[in-house]
Amino acid sequence: MVHTGGCHCGAVRFEVRAPAELELHECNCSICATSGYLHLIVPADRFTLLRGSGSLTEYRFNTGVARHLFCSVCGVKSFYVPRSNPDGYSINFRCLDPGTVQHHRIVPFDGRNWERAAGALTHLI
Repeated sequence: MVHTGGCHCGAVRFEVRAPAELELHECNCSICATSGYLHLIVPADRFTLLRGSGSLTEYRFNTGVARHLFCSVCGVKSFYVPRSNPDGYSINFRCLDPGTVQHHRIVPFDGRNWERAAGALTHLI
């Protein structure tokens, strides 16, 4: 199934190929908890940026592996390259357009204790 989505202002638009029934991860790390991010992690070949590459700005912290990508117009992070799967993308479920997701299940992820918990995400792509 192809899901579409983007940022708040519409400058950034993407599509992602994923099932109609999704398993999402809710991370409690400092950046995810603050922003209310719900992760749908997919391989890079299942993600397509349709428009907005010039509107994206990048933020890195800690190890610098994760590439947090924000719309420079509205500030929304609709997707990024996660530390757990640097060869894929994490899509913010809350930025998907309505109509294609039939069901979703949220799984907690202990990002505050990254070193201990990271292995729980490596199988996702």
